[in-house]
Amino acid sequence: MQNKLAEDLNNILDRGEKLWPDLKDSRFFITGGTGFIGTWLLESFVWLNDRLDLNMSALILTRDADAFGKKAPHLTHHPSIELLQGDIRTFTCPEKEFSFVIHGAADASAQLNAENPILMFDTIVEGTRRALNIAVRSNAKKFLLLSSGAVYGEQPPHISHISESDINGPNCSSAESAYAEGKRAAEMLCTLYSKQHGIETMLARCFAFVGPYLPLDRHFAIGNFIRDAMAKNTISISGDGTPYRSYLYAADLTLWLWTVLLRGQVTRPYNIGSSQALSIIELATLVNTTLSGKGIYIKQQPQSVDIPKRYVPSVKRAETELGLTQTTTLEQAIIKTAHWYGWEQSS
Repeated sequence: MQNKLAEDLNNILDRGEKLWPDLKDSRFFITGGTGFIGTWLLESFVWLNDRLDLNMSALILTRDADAFGKKAPHLTHHPSIELLQGDIRTFTCPEKEFSFVIHGAADASAQLNAENPILMFDTIVEGTRRALNIAVRSNAKKFLLLSSGAVYGEQPPHISHISESDINGPNCSSAESAYAEGKRAAEMLCTLYSKQHGIETMLARCFAFVGPYLPLDRHFAIGNFIRDAMAKNTISISGDGTPYRSYLYAADLTLWLWTVLLRGQVTRPYNIGSSQALSIIELATLVNTTLSGKGIYIKQQPQSVDIPKRYVPSVKRAETELGLTQTTTLEQAIIKTAHWYGWEQSS
C-alpha cells in the first residue's frame, strides 16, 4: 500500500542525505514517539531504514499502544519498531543499549495544565530525568530534548521574532506557567547531565506546526480551522484574532529535528518553527480561502489600545549554523493536511 506521505518522506531523505550514514546500526529509545511530532519521526525513521538499509531499531514508550496501533498500524507492525506501554514517570525500561535517546513525552494539553499543573510539571521534569538516566546508563551518543518555545514566557511586544539569546521567562508566580517552567527545568537538567555525565544533550525549542497527524479536535487553532473549513462550517475565532503565530510544516520540522540531533552543538538551544508570522485572523482567512470554506466568525472585537501578542521565533541560528530552511509554504501545508484528512480539492 502506498504511503500517503511518500513525497514528504522522500523529500526528507534527499535533503538530509549527508546525515543518514551517522544512523547506521543505531538503537533508539524514544519517548513521546506516538504523538504528532513523534509519529513523524517514526515515519521518517522507518522510511530511511527501509530505503537505505540502515539496520536501525527503536524502542518506543507510549501510554496507549492499542490506540497507536489503530492510528499507524504500518509503524507498529514494522520489524524495526518495538512498543513499550507505560508512563514516563513510572515505566520500567529494559536493560538495553541505546545509541540515541529522543525525549518528547510531555502532555501539552491546555486542560491538564489548567486542572492539574503539579502533574504537568512533574511529568515533564521527572520524565526528563528518567530519560537522561537511561541515556547515561546506556552510554548513548546523543540525547535530544523536545523543548518548547514556551520557555520564553510571554513574548515582549517590542520583539517581533524571539531568539535563543533573548533572556525572558514565564511568570513563575502563575500556576499557568507549569508547562513552560517544566520545560525550562528540563533544559537545565540536560545541561547539568551534559556537564556532570558527559552526555551530549541537544535542545530543540519547538513552536507551532501543521501537517498530517495533527489533531483537528485539540486546542490547536490551525487544526480547528482546517476541520471547520473541510466540513463547510463557519470558522470560529474564540478571541479577537489579533495574536500572531507562525507554522512550520511537519516534514520540515522532522528534518530540522534530525539535524539538531546529529549536527547541533551540545546544550545549545535551537528554535524550531517558522519565522513567517501572521495574525489569527489572517490564518483563518487563509484556511477559509484555501479550502473553500463557509466563512469566518470573530467572537470578540479587538481593543485598539492593545498591542497584539506574538508567539513567533527567530530561526536564524538554525538557518546559519545548521543550514536549515523552510521549504513548504503555509498554503501548501494547509492543503497537504486537509488532503490527509480526506479533503478533495474541487476543480
